[in-house]
Amino acid sequence: MDIYDLTVFASYFVICSGTSERMLKTLADAAVQAVKEEYGLLARTEGDTNGGWIVIDFGDVVVHLFSPDRRAYYRLEELWDQGKVLLHLQ
Repeated sequence: MDIYDLTVFASYFVICSGTSERMLKTLADAAVQAVKEEYGLLARTEGDTNGGWIVIDFGDVVVHLFSPDRRAYYRLEELWDQGKVLLHLQ
């Protein structure tokens, strides 16, 4: 989601779901490792799988990994509905 014109703290959100704690942890680890290897960027990570929401801050890109119930509860897509969806996969 392109949020460049809406805020100063990031340009893009990546919002996705994982169906288990193990999947959320694996997605987070893979994202951090891939970005480090490809771009040399270090990430700041907040949250954990127990809470159902992990946030990975890469600077201009912030990745939100949710359990399905936490994603439905926080509804970031609705909160940031003025942002431009660049890609939507299901």
